[in-house]
Amino acid sequence: MGAKSLSLALVLTGMSLAAFAGEAVGPSLREQLLAIPLSKALGGDTTRPLVARNAFSFQVPNAPRRHQRPFSFGNRLFNTNWVEAPASVKSFDGLGPVFNRVSCSGCHIKDGRGSPPPAGKGPMDSMLLRVSIPGEGPHGGPKPVPGYGDQLSERGIAGVAPEGLAEVSYEEVPGRYGDGETYSLRKPQYRITETKYGPLPADVMISPRVAPQVIGLGLLEAVPEAALRALTDPDDRDGDGISGRINKVWDSAQQAKMIGRFGWKAGQPDLLNQNASAAIGDIGLTTSLHRIENCSEAQTSCRSAITGGEPEMDDGFLEKLTLYTASLSVPAQRNADAPEVKRGGEVFRALGCASCHMPTLRAGHHARPELAGQTFHPFTDLLLHDMGPGLADNRPEFEASGSEWRTPPLWSLGLVPMVNGHDNLLHDGRARGFAEAILWHGGEAEAAKEAFRNAPKDEREALIAFLKSL
Repeated sequence: MGAKSLSLALVLTGMSLAAFAGEAVGPSLREQLLAIPLSKALGGDTTRPLVARNAFSFQVPNAPRRHQRPFSFGNRLFNTNWVEAPASVKSFDGLGPVFNRVSCSGCHIKDGRGSPPPAGKGPMDSMLLRVSIPGEGPHGGPKPVPGYGDQLSERGIAGVAPEGLAEVSYEEVPGRYGDGETYSLRKPQYRITETKYGPLPADVMISPRVAPQVIGLGLLEAVPEAALRALTDPDDRDGDGISGRINKVWDSAQQAKMIGRFGWKAGQPDLLNQNASAAIGDIGLTTSLHRIENCSEAQTSCRSAITGGEPEMDDGFLEKLTLYTASLSVPAQRNADAPEVKRGGEVFRALGCASCHMPTLRAGHHARPELAGQTFHPFTDLLLHDMGPGLADNRPEFEASGSEWRTPPLWSLGLVPMVNGHDNLLHDGRARGFAEAILWHGGEAEAAKEAFRNAPKDEREALIAFLKSL
């Protein structure tokens, strides 16, 4: 980043060049952000007061009129079921040849959150398995599995065999709160069966990922890189046990390494890359960023299948899809004035949850003016944190280790039971509600987890009431 653009980014975050350089000039950016009071309008001016099954599916209310029709078309793209080529509707053919779902909304149901399947074999309807083998792949990313690539495709078009099926089983792990109350955590185990393109290597690494809700993504994209750098503390200089790091990932549009901020391990730099990657990996649609079909050398029938054009999703479609995913409104906090919710907010900070789940961030410049300059409350720092062996997938992704995960936003999770009919949380949906999710925390979050486990029951319940209000 040049001096001029760096200065602009710092101005947009309210941070001086001296502060960025590490000089003692008063409160750090983290301290400044933590001092901002929480507002019911979690998305700033992009917030809507929605409590309904379609709460995640509205455009930001401050969008200019010129963005309304592209948003509606992006909504159509997000919900369209793509079909095999050739088809009568040529604009929407090109599915596969191997794939996971036929549409974006197939995983992100009602723009919401996916869940794991019941114990047993898949297919997985709203989650997937990333796979790789030890070593570095192209541009420093995960190394693809011979015959299978970097993601298990459980479906295939006519004449093309799916790569295999996922199988999940669960073990109940008992535990006890400090006051003696018992609980049980659900520990998953994953296997891949019915493989069609050769045996999987003994050292294959598997990472399960549920589809996250897609609200507020444009705001997260608008957080300046300088702000993310200012929030990092890779060497734990302040001694609080929290060492947030940035992931540096490959930007297929810029053909360069950039800061990652999207995906469970911050493996994508922006929404354009995120959408193009999902198009090829999840649905099997080529774009100008990924022009080669998602077929390994061993998949001869996949490689010879008829395509839906070059590319199958053109730049106009990809642009409208990206506008749509950037422009979904954030629901307002509910019951914010209830005494238990207010108490829960105090417990949230007292237990140390805000060290990673930063309540407040500020947007800088964005190509869509309705997103620029907003102060909003996502409860994430967008950084990587070591979550310990209990949550580790042991699969590195660029600079993210096998036990590091990007802090997921907490906003809107309280509405997932209404929108999606479940309360499964964490990257693989193992947690059945907020309490189990907290109790799985380890590594950098071990102290906060233990503080929760040993807190009086009324404090634990107040914290969960607060989380459900977001």
